[in-house]
Amino acid sequence: MARRPHWWCWTPGSQSSRVRRASAAATACRWGMPTSSFTLSLTGTASRAPQSCASNCAAHARPRTSPSSWWGTKPTWCGAVRCPKKNSSEMPETITSRDAARFPIVASCTLLGLYLFFKIFSQEYINLLLSMYFFVLGILALSHTISPMMNRFFPANFPNKQYQLLFTQGSGESKEEIVNYEFDTKDLVCLALSSVVGVWYLLRKHWIANNLFGLAFSLNGVELLHLNNVSTGCILLGGLFIYDVFWVFGTNVMVTVAKSFEAPIKLVFPQDLLEKGLDADNFAMLGLGDIVIPGIFIALLLRFDISLKKNTHTYFYTSFVAYIFGLGLTIFIMHIFKHAQPALLYLVPACIGFPLLVALAKGEVTEMFSYEESSTPKEVPGASKEEPTEASKKEK
Repeated sequence: MARRPHWWCWTPGSQSSRVRRASAAATACRWGMPTSSFTLSLTGTASRAPQSCASNCAAHARPRTSPSSWWGTKPTWCGAVRCPKKNSSEMPETITSRDAARFPIVASCTLLGLYLFFKIFSQEYINLLLSMYFFVLGILALSHTISPMMNRFFPANFPNKQYQLLFTQGSGESKEEIVNYEFDTKDLVCLALSSVVGVWYLLRKHWIANNLFGLAFSLNGVELLHLNNVSTGCILLGGLFIYDVFWVFGTNVMVTVAKSFEAPIKLVFPQDLLEKGLDADNFAMLGLGDIVIPGIFIALLLRFDISLKKNTHTYFYTSFVAYIFGLGLTIFIMHIFKHAQPALLYLVPACIGFPLLVALAKGEVTEMFSYEESSTPKEVPGASKEEPTEASKKEK
């Protein structure tokens, strides 16, 4: 049964339309623009925010080491482990090498467009529209994220009824489905709980509500955006490495846009939590792009580990440790130079270099770069193993 709204689902189409969808999803992942299949918002700069969560980060404020940066490891791990089985209702959006090469160019155009948009139009009205947009989007993303966890808390005798939301166009043989979404009572409960968080965020812009939405966006991004091979991952990370460095160090465009956005496009953590409690207003920040972009590469290495059939996940654990190392290095450099840093400047060399060194040591470089995504469902660490069906035995 499909438990995912229409806008979460991948739909097959022509080669050109599939490339457009993948490119749009990748662009959306970077700057929060709507797409037909998946939408995520994020910022590519790690910096410190001296005001409230609803207000914006100061580019040159003095950064401090913050647990918010380590929060970025949680959706990276969980999103990789929760990569969906590839069936008709949960096919992820696959980024090809062509899409990866276009990514920095399209993202740069989008970033520059947003910069000009904030310069020309009133920031107040733009952020009002953004708040309503992310209110709806955040509720759906958070509902999808907590649904598997919430199912454990429902009693066995819970009256779980099935529903279907169907919109069609035309009649007779020309009838075409626009939306076909199946859900149940448990999904409605999760949606209600997520709506409470959404109203809280809309009214207060509280940092906890911001982080709940941010974690949901980043986890779903890692889960639903896939790279088809390691070469594509290197192209994507390499292109965004240049993109991040240029727009942070070369201009003030990225920092200006990040400061202008009043949306859950980052994870924040209060520096003065002990002094002011939940009313803290001095924040450190980590953009969701610094979670999702390395995260989808780490998830690819997990699937490569599984394809080796050695009952180990060496490359996954290595890349995850490299990600933590890159975040730690970013925090250290921020503390030394007292300036906003493009986190991908440190994350990209770590996430690519560490696994590559392991592959060189194990003599598996050829296997790593020749690995291609297959349509076979994968096992993940901690997931229960199912007995193979007769059909799968015949295929083998």
